[in-house]
Amino acid sequence: MPAAFDDIQIGQVVSLGAAAVDPAALQAFIAAFAPGWTADRGAPDAMVYAIWARLDAIAHTDWPQTKRLGLDALRWMRNPPVGELLRGRMTIMAKDPVGEGKGIIIAQHDLLDEAGRLVFSCLTRSVFAR
Repeated sequence: MPAAFDDIQIGQVVSLGAAAVDPAALQAFIAAFAPGWTADRGAPDAMVYAIWARLDAIAHTDWPQTKRLGLDALRWMRNPPVGELLRGRMTIMAKDPVGEGKGIIIAQHDLLDEAGRLVFSCLTRSVFAR
């Protein structure tokens, strides 16, 4: 990711990294947050969101992002099975400078399975330093 808002390009795609659906984590998540869910159904929607949120949090630690303003249009397409490797990506959809010191970035985030199928997606609005 570029070092500043002005270097970010619309259409730019940024990798958020990858994570597998860990069997022990799945069992712990089900026990804590998804009563009645069974592991043979794959990762529940809330866990899929948590996997994306973790990848996003790790990826943006080195970005000039200063604040997340919004998270919209969340979509869950499937529940990945245990062991499935999920890859995150972010596509810059729009940008708008706001004064001399910051700008707003609107981005599409996708979580894809090993076959490249969409598992989860959302739109974000974030403040980036200029």
